[in-house]
Amino acid sequence: MTLPVLYSLRNCPYAMRARLAIYASGQQVHIRDLVLSNKPAELLAASPKATVPVLVIKANTVSEQCQVIDESLAIMQWAFSQTDPNDYLHNQSTTALSEMLALITQFDTEFKGLLEQYRCSKRYHEPTLTQDRQACEQYLTELESRLSQHQFLMSNKPSLLDLALVPFIRQFARVERQWYLQAPYPKLRQWLNHYLQSKMFTKVMAKYPLWIELKQDHLFGSTH
Repeated sequence: MTLPVLYSLRNCPYAMRARLAIYASGQQVHIRDLVLSNKPAELLAASPKATVPVLVIKANTVSEQCQVIDESLAIMQWAFSQTDPNDYLHNQSTTALSEMLALITQFDTEFKGLLEQYRCSKRYHEPTLTQDRQACEQYLTELESRLSQHQFLMSNKPSLLDLALVPFIRQFARVERQWYLQAPYPKLRQWLNHYLQSKMFTKVMAKYPLWIELKQDHLFGSTH
């Protein structure tokens, strides 16, 4: 069986969430690390959007067609639809998945833009820094509330929601590090540290040679 190919960018939060799900699900892929200033023709042919992540699932028979998934959340769902040994989709609940997807969409469409504004304010020393941070905080308050009720965002076990939001909360935490360490979000800090200090995160953030230089695929994923 031919392994799927994942086009990725190491520090892109969307690519990061795709790698997290692939690893957590126990799937394996061939990873191709890129820089967006030098996009390979193979990526452009697979997805005209030319953004990462892109997962190419190659046909195993002549009658099958190659499948391309170029949205991070769709790649996550694909991974857990293949194997989900630790029940990241919370399959015993009839409403968990829809609740997770709704919150992820809210973060992707609302929080992400506010986070980018906050990061820009810090980078360019804008006078609106505090205001921009406070705009993000309403979303952190929601997460802190959830984490006050259970260990992870959905329950006492990790879920799709946790993996989808980790890369963006990591970005937020790095903007004003000293402020973040003193901020009134102890549960959120504990949750984020759990992931950042995990074996999974170390594997997910491993650095690979740029694929465009050697055209050599590298195996990525969990063996459990």
